[in-house]
Amino acid sequence: MLSLLTDPSAWLSFVTLALLEIVLGVDNIIFLAILVSRLPLDRQHAARLGGLALAMLTRIALLFSITWLIAAKEPLFAVVGREMSLRDLVLLAGGLFLLAKSVGEIHTSVEGPKPKAGRKVRTSGKVWAVILQIAVIDIVFSLDSVFTAIGLAQRVEIMVAAIVVSVLFMMFVAKSIADFIERRPTIKVLALAFLLMIGLALIADAFDYHIPKGYLYFAMAFSLAVEMINVRVRSAVNDEQESE
Repeated sequence: MLSLLTDPSAWLSFVTLALLEIVLGVDNIIFLAILVSRLPLDRQHAARLGGLALAMLTRIALLFSITWLIAAKEPLFAVVGREMSLRDLVLLAGGLFLLAKSVGEIHTSVEGPKPKAGRKVRTSGKVWAVILQIAVIDIVFSLDSVFTAIGLAQRVEIMVAAIVVSVLFMMFVAKSIADFIERRPTIKVLALAFLLMIGLALIADAFDYHIPKGYLYFAMAFSLAVEMINVRVRSAVNDEQESE
């Protein structure tokens, strides 16, 4: 263990993996922000921390389940000549879930929330439901990144440390990102559109049509940059109108 602290290659692997986990965790933070925004303000922080903590544990558990991960890529059955593995089914289910969740949230943002009928659901139950959803979707997001981590670093200690550091970083920035998204309705719609694209990419990946995430991130970054310019322009116009 002490030899890792003085090994430059180990530090390089650690930094690379930590940055990779942070970049690949962008979609998870956006999904978390959208889910948590439906909770009362006094429960949102606990849900964020609980969801990310459980997501961290599931990622570490996946690292120690390499035998299961390898078996998950073995074909289970064939559909129209296309072999499907457990990994493909998980990606397909996760993609469909993201599509349904994103479309539902976009509809709610446009039409407004439906009036609630019947007895109220306990807030604690809602919090745990959000935490479990975050953990489950994180498993879907993490399947390929875990294989990448194993390829980049041969020592489990390095991979676990990188995951812990990346999740701690996400815990630190999650509230700021959530507040930023919630304050700007157009940014929220952009975030939901990004999750929609991620869902489509997961479904395509389940059928062996791989869409590099770099393309999706670039499209999202470009759209965000354009929208931030629009926000500045609208703010300048409003300031001019108020000064007249």
